[in-house]
Amino acid sequence: MLVIEDNVDTAETLRDVLELDGHEVEIAHGGPEGLAKARALLPHVVLCDIGLPGLNGYEVAGAMRATPALNGTFLVALTGHTLPEDLMKATAAGFDCHLAKPPRLEDLRRAIRDAAARSP
Repeated sequence: MLVIEDNVDTAETLRDVLELDGHEVEIAHGGPEGLAKARALLPHVVLCDIGLPGLNGYEVAGAMRATPALNGTFLVALTGHTLPEDLMKATAAGFDCHLAKPPRLEDLRRAIRDAAARSP
């Protein structure tokens, strides 16, 4: 699993929670770094903030969807951008799921279950 989040405290908290649930988690703090790690690691799930330095989350999602090896990755937009048009924009960019920050633990776990259910 990969968390792409520029806020260090948020990224580390997400990693800690996800690791307690038994997941292996890598962190990236910017769009370009996140995209590079995704291409190197080929994670099954990516939790990606929208407001990132370098490339925003929409750009990261678009680049991941254009990368054949990452096309099946389950992308979760994790963001403070929660208006209906933000959800539409996230879906258009290629995100599979949209969670508001801070995510409720049950919503985060449901998104991960949805990713597992979709896996071959």
